[in-house]
Amino acid sequence: MNAELKQNNIFKVIGASSLGTLIEWYDFYIFGSLATIIGAKLFPADAGASALINTLAIFAAGFIVRPFGALVFGRLGDLIGRKYTFLLTLVLMGGSTFLIGLVPSYATIGYAAPMLVLFLRLVQGLALGGEYGGAATYVAEHAPVNKRGYFTSWIQTTATGGLFLSLGIIVVTKNVIGADAFSDWGWRIPFLLSILLVGVSIYIRLKMHESPMFTKLKSEGKVSKNPLAESFNNKANFKMVLLALFGATMGQGVIWYTGQFYAQSFIENTCKVDFNDSRYILLWAIALATPFFVIFGSWSDKVGRKWIMLTGMLLGIVFYRPIYQMFIDDTKVSERAMEDIKSSSAPVVTRTAIKDTQDSLVSTVATVSLLDGTTFKKIETDTVFAAAGKPVVSAKDTFKDITLSTPIFWKFVFLVFFQILLVTMVYGPIAAFLVELFPTKIRYTSMSLPYHVGNGVFGGLVPFIATLIASYSGSTPLSGLWYPIGIAALSFIIGAVYLSNKKQVNTAD
Repeated sequence: MNAELKQNNIFKVIGASSLGTLIEWYDFYIFGSLATIIGAKLFPADAGASALINTLAIFAAGFIVRPFGALVFGRLGDLIGRKYTFLLTLVLMGGSTFLIGLVPSYATIGYAAPMLVLFLRLVQGLALGGEYGGAATYVAEHAPVNKRGYFTSWIQTTATGGLFLSLGIIVVTKNVIGADAFSDWGWRIPFLLSILLVGVSIYIRLKMHESPMFTKLKSEGKVSKNPLAESFNNKANFKMVLLALFGATMGQGVIWYTGQFYAQSFIENTCKVDFNDSRYILLWAIALATPFFVIFGSWSDKVGRKWIMLTGMLLGIVFYRPIYQMFIDDTKVSERAMEDIKSSSAPVVTRTAIKDTQDSLVSTVATVSLLDGTTFKKIETDTVFAAAGKPVVSAKDTFKDITLSTPIFWKFVFLVFFQILLVTMVYGPIAAFLVELFPTKIRYTSMSLPYHVGNGVFGGLVPFIATLIASYSGSTPLSGLWYPIGIAALSFIIGAVYLSNKKQVNTAD
């Protein structure tokens, strides 16, 4: 192993693996980061809230097929090697992302637009299903046994890093070209940029060496002939797959997607916080919390993986509802007193004819500034009837584009930071935990499936299911949280009872 480490320098291995994985996560997450805008382009203008839900469903489809990608590419990785398999996933991911940026809108090709995007999203999901297991396995098979948690935790930073990169490029692009141009056509730029990032990553990965453990296995003629059968027909190994899924990755997945995706969606769509503010909050929180992936990964080398991961789940179960209640309470601008108002702009009135009638909708929009620095747009909507004598019907006032006062902005950063800190607890040690469960010759296949079912399906469905639950009649804005809380609680119980807290296992079988 030491000789191999000198040849392949572990930090070069981590850098090359991490960069490609980060770009794949970037490709995967720009869709979710732009769900509101993309929904308006893919579906009819009068689709209303269903456009966002349908777009989140397309976003979720990419997660659902990840386990199939794990099986297909995991098998390839155990048959032909780690290096060439995740080169292939990188090309598929980058190509799909680039093509999403070229798909015409609903106004041009009708429902063919969401169908094309759904197809490309499925290809993305398959590619990502093959990527992570390969990268984590590749790094772990280069790492010293007593530092496996530390070195694989660098791979764990790439998912959050990809999200950070996607948010950063979106915010910069929007601020450079303006909000109107971004909503019209500029949202395509982050997708098109992917082709450049993938080109760089392919160049770097072509220079990588094959994993030393896989090379040794291959030279000894011990490569698995049927990784799928050996992974899932072997009773003991299949038990480990199920334990990894229900006792670890299922809970890890919902903590991950609640802290880093549902939080942003909730702040933007439920609390009506301004587009830039909602993303700045997440960018700050990610930047401050990301080092903790490495801290918890390294700590797991000393104290074991199990209780660090389970503590992250338990804290999420306990604190999610109080945190999201604070988000709601701090953005209730409708309840602010008149004496809090510093100024209000001249109202802008827009009249829109109601289809197939002589009636019309009259919208009055004014920008209100409060003494504490909060600003928002207040929208009054009246239905004016053409029939003489029929009274005007006024809808309930709505509010949007809330920019937060400085103290509340940083309070939100802290609350999201805390959620991402929980993400680092459940996610930092998990690559080492999964790698140590399975033997080399079927590791790529065996660890990829529970990871992508747990993280991709259970976790990836958080934005869609939580938004759907909250949209039902009689529900509250916090109702959607019962999904991640319930899944995390179930995983915590199974993990606490059945998982082992072994610090190290010799994986050089």
